[in-house]
Amino acid sequence: MRKLKMLCLSAVALLFANTTFAQDSEVKNYDQGFRLGFGLNGGIPTDNAYDWSLGGDVRLQYDLTKRTSLTLTTGFTNLFMGKDENGVDAKDLGFIPAKAGFKAFVWEDQFYVLGEVGAGFAVTNGYNQTTFLWAPGIGYANKYIDISVRYEDYNKFKTNQVALRLAYGFDL
Repeated sequence: MRKLKMLCLSAVALLFANTTFAQDSEVKNYDQGFRLGFGLNGGIPTDNAYDWSLGGDVRLQYDLTKRTSLTLTTGFTNLFMGKDENGVDAKDLGFIPAKAGFKAFVWEDQFYVLGEVGAGFAVTNGYNQTTFLWAPGIGYANKYIDISVRYEDYNKFKTNQVALRLAYGFDL
């Protein structure tokens, strides 16, 4: 009789454990979708050619999963006048960036790393160059707010910057 009770108890425990594990392994559906964000950027160039930068951007984000996204970013950035390598006053440089990127949330679905590559099209003060640009960054985002810091390098403009981005975003 005691062996039968132990066998029944073991069977119930096994069924309960199996049900619990099955619930944990269920795949939760994640609705992929688009987000749109509008950001304000301010930066400090890391060389002496420009003093500071200010710009705005629009970012379209497509969420692949809850933790990974693809991004497309454009806008306008102005690098404000400083001195060139010869000590001569330089003209402000305004350009339109066009970047594609990958965003991965690495901690608590709010802190992320982002890598972007693309081109910068000079549009002010007689500049007519197009440059390759790349920009790794880190940030924090919730349902509406996105705050990030990035390093951005402009190959042909012979400068780069560390920039802060404050943005408002929403689901489309």
